[in-house]
Amino acid sequence: MEFLLVRISANPNVCFGKPCIKGTRIWVSLILDFLASGSTMEEILDNYPQLTKEDIFACIAYGAAMSRENFVNLQPAA
Repeated sequence: MEFLLVRISANPNVCFGKPCIKGTRIWVSLILDFLASGSTMEEILDNYPQLTKEDIFACIAYGAAMSRENFVNLQPAA
């Protein structure tokens, strides 16, 4: 998975330091939000033709890596 993470960068002078796909100003969180809301990879690539499938996989890999280190407070199961 490390080979994918080289496609992600975070620079305090670009996009407020938010993780972006390297060479773009496209936030990783934007791509993850699209995927979470049901957008397909093809739809994302149609809307952002400068991206590749590997860029989207890199966003997923970044999200997976973050979930191992950080936790979101969730409501307990009913």
